[in-house]
This record gives sequence, structure tokens and C-alpha cells, in this order.
Amino acid sequence: MVPRYSRPAMTAIWTPEARLRIWFEIEAHATQALADLGVVPASAAQALWDWWRTEPAIDVEAIDAIEAVTKHDVIAFLTWVAEQVGDEARFMHQGMTSSDVLDTTLAVQLARAADILLADLDALLAVLERRAMEHKYTPTIGRSHGIHAEPVTFGLKLAQAHAEFARNHERLVHARADIATCAISGAVGTFANIDPRVEAHVAEKMELAVEPVSTQVIPRDRHAMFFATLGVIASSIERLATEVRHLQRTEVLEAEEYFSPGQKGSSAMPHKRNPVLTENLTGLARMVRGYVTPALENVALWHERDISHSSVERYVGPDATITLDFALARLTGVMDKLVIYPERMQKNLDRMGGLVHSQRVLLALTQAGVSREDAYRLVQRNAMKVWESDGRLSLLDLLKADPDVTAALPPAEIEARFDLGYHFKHVDTIFARVFGS
Repeated sequence: MVPRYSRPAMTAIWTPEARLRIWFEIEAHATQALADLGVVPASAAQALWDWWRTEPAIDVEAIDAIEAVTKHDVIAFLTWVAEQVGDEARFMHQGMTSSDVLDTTLAVQLARAADILLADLDALLAVLERRAMEHKYTPTIGRSHGIHAEPVTFGLKLAQAHAEFARNHERLVHARADIATCAISGAVGTFANIDPRVEAHVAEKMELAVEPVSTQVIPRDRHAMFFATLGVIASSIERLATEVRHLQRTEVLEAEEYFSPGQKGSSAMPHKRNPVLTENLTGLARMVRGYVTPALENVALWHERDISHSSVERYVGPDATITLDFALARLTGVMDKLVIYPERMQKNLDRMGGLVHSQRVLLALTQAGVSREDAYRLVQRNAMKVWESDGRLSLLDLLKADPDVTAALPPAEIEARFDLGYHFKHVDTIFARVFGS
């Protein structure tokens, strides 16, 4: 976790104290359920909750000191709690194993992290919808392979991003549900020394589902899917960030990141205004995706359990969620303040002498009886003259002067194929699909 790329609410989920507080709640709820079943005295659960209601500070350093001797984190925690609560604490952890506490805690943390990420996505979706509506009919050039293709609108670019992040929201909802399971099943998951009703009670109290079959650990395919989902979201962030970076290039300059008063772009060149935020997002996306492979490799544990996954999850749990939270918030800010240049978009549209309308002429010629091969040849030979002139020539003028073209299409028919608005006749349909009618 790098403080530079962290936000307080998400970071708070992963602090040692927050983790240990969840440990206690799981242990106390389990003890309560055991007491209700008559396995341990009711006074044991009462003693735990009485101490907890005093809102005690968790002494992380003291617990770490005990662990330095025991070499076992859960035992160190239980020892410390017993020192605070007294003799009744001996009934804690009856029939449980360490993974019951560790895995259920991780489930709680990831579910809470997912809730923050879902809120982040909601905020981004709201900004994308507002900006898409703002530029619903702002003409711009669509590009394939980075080369001018046909006209689109800037609103359509943003609608595409909105649809993609809406899918990511849905994916994360499913991933959250998949990860939010509780396992209190004892050694190798057989419930030999603890009643399944204890697990059900803890699951309800911690707002989790019951893990149907745990083998002392919660199966790591759940975690793999969760982190893979974060990786997909990161890729979507990079896709939109890369679009902004391309649009901000000096030769394009159709949009750019907001440049605040007093901001400096370069230590050497005072004129620079660089897409530093979206470049940063590209790097952060790489980091989040980098955590996916270790999560996938955690699925294959030995037999009922090993701890090869544990060290991985100490990294990927906090780092992936904290980084993605920061990245989503940063992207939302970028898109909220993105500076749009419609006049430059129009200028770029017009830059190549009308080449963007070549397909419409091609289709009109075929509809006028010209074979597709001949129609393509006629349009392309004129288009290449415009291309080689770097847009100084006009495709419309060349076509109207080409007797082979005018033999099939009168000049007025050719001119009709250069109508920019023609390309936007289904924008409403697309927007209705994305945002609803």
C-alpha cells in the first residue's frame, strides 16, 4: 500500500486494528452461539461482550510481541484477549481452527472493500452519463487503427464508457456475493468439534453467506474471481484513460485534462500541459492487473489446506482494493473536469478533405448499378489523391469531376452523401439502449 495512492475509507478496512476487531467479533459471536447451544457457559459470552462494550483499544504492539514468541498470530490474539477478559476467555475458539477466523475475516474485508468500489463506480457512472448527455451530438471523428474512419459524436464515446463500467458494476456485485462467505467448520471442515449452527449464527451476524463446503479454508476460486473482476475494471480504466491521452496529443487536442491555476507541466519547458493523471491511471491499472495472476495461482492448495495463499493475500487484498479505489476516484475527477474542444473536433473532422464520407459514396454507386469492385476502385482512386495531398484537395470536388462517377451519380446525389448529420440518425437509439428511454 502506497500512501500516495490511498484513500482513508478503503485504507481503514485493512489496518491491523480493524482486522483484529473483526477477529474478536467472529470469536465472540461464535462463543455466543456455543453458549446458546449449551456447549459453553452463558457467562463466557457475556464476559466477552461486556469487555467489548467498553470500546477497548486493540494493542497491536502487545499482540505482535506475543506472536514473536508463539509464532502464531491467532494464538497471540487469543492470549492477549484472555489477559483482558479473564478466566471466561478460555471458552473462546471452542472447536474452531485459525482459518475459520482468518478466512471469514478476509471475506468481511473484501465485502466491505467491494461496497466502497461499487460506490466509486456509481459516482463514475453518474459523471459519464452527465458528460455524455452534454456532448450527445458533438461531432467528432471516429478512428480505427488510430486513423480517421467515420464521424461519431463525443457523447457516443462517453456512452460506450458508461456501458462498459455499468457491466463492471454488475460484475462486481456478483463478485462481492461470491466472496462474502463464512466458514466456521473446524479442522478440515467437517464440523467434528463445532455445530454447523455456530457457523450459521456467525454468518448472519457478520452479514455473510454460509460456505457450503469448506476444507478448513474457503475455496480460493472465489477469491480468484474477485481479483479477476478488479483486473477487468482496471483494464476499463486504462481504456478510457488511454482515450483521453490520445485526444490530448498536440496534433489532436480534442480534449484534455483540466490544468489547474499554478500547475506546472515540466521542470524544463514552461509550455507543457501533460496528461499526467491518465498516464498515472494507466500505471495503476497495470498494478491491479498484476495481482490477478497470484490470486489465480492461489486456487490450487494442497489437499484440505496449506498456507501458500496467505502471504499472497496479505499483499493483494489491501493493495488491489486500495489502488483500484484511488484509480476510480481519480478517473471520476478527470472525466468530471475534462475540457472538451468541439471546434477542434470539427476541424479534425474536416482535415482530410471529406474522406470520412467515402463509404456513403461507395454504397450509393452500388445502389446505382455499379459493381462493388468498380465502385470501390472509383472512390478509392479519388480518395488517394486527397490522402496524398494531406487533405488539401476535396473528395467531393474530385468525385464531381470524375466522369466515371458522375455517369452513375449526378453531382447533387454525390453532394447528398457528404451530409454529416446522416451519421447521427441513430444516436437516440444508442443512448436509449445505454441510459434508458
